[in-house]
Amino acid sequence: MLTLPAPAKLNLMLHILGRRADGYHELQTLFQFLDHADELTFNLRDDGEIHLHAQLPGVDHEHNLIVRAARLLQRHSGTRLGADIHLHKRLPMGGGLGGGSSDAATTLLGLDHLWQLRLERTTLAGLGLSLGADVPVFVHGHAAFAEGVGERLTPVEPEEPWYLVLVPQVSVSTAEIFSDPLLTRDSPAIKVRSVLERGGRNDCQPVVEKRYEEVRNALILLNNFVSARLTGTGGCVFGAFPNKPEADRVLDQLSVSLPGFVAKGSNVSMLHRKLEALS
Repeated sequence: MLTLPAPAKLNLMLHILGRRADGYHELQTLFQFLDHADELTFNLRDDGEIHLHAQLPGVDHEHNLIVRAARLLQRHSGTRLGADIHLHKRLPMGGGLGGGSSDAATTLLGLDHLWQLRLERTTLAGLGLSLGADVPVFVHGHAAFAEGVGERLTPVEPEEPWYLVLVPQVSVSTAEIFSDPLLTRDSPAIKVRSVLERGGRNDCQPVVEKRYEEVRNALILLNNFVSARLTGTGGCVFGAFPNKPEADRVLDQLSVSLPGFVAKGSNVSMLHRKLEALS
């Protein structure tokens, strides 16, 4: 048996440079992890069966990214082993925290460890990219400036503040936001040094605010205390604090009307810290 975290991520900025011929968008974004996570437990099976013991609304067993990641790793490696997988879901669906992609990455890394495949991280990241553009950053497990569709990663070391994350009770469709005609698609490319020195905006934020009143209200509330931003395509919003007590104090005031949590920003994901401790 092996139990591992599937940590959340934040997009500290997200610029959309254009749309490619294949329909995907060229972007630049800055990923950082949170010490807040789903939890997956893997139990070894010797019959090759993959069973996910979790029910997610609107997602059937075979289309769940966890099951798809496990079957993809089976096919690539040729292993005859299988697994029972239990999911303790903490990250909201459609929240922009990368929950599904993180679950897939933890499945690839966890089963690689459980099945003793010892595949290279670059190989696992390549498999993960076929599941989703955010999966490779979770496989590599280090804060990164990402380009392309999010797969070209440059490791970075931004500050690691405490974050307050508010969770409006909406599930935002990434496809819906990226297909909106009002979405900015012509941001000029910038250098990673400029991002680390001056930050950036989230080009998806105006579209999400327009479509989702709950997200707009959350940004207004949090902006009363700290600069608030949207992560990914939403709907979670976040603000940075120098220490946990300050973040907790603001959460206490806002949680009456809106759920949220406080978590430490981390440049090395909790998944990789756990795997390092196991090795």
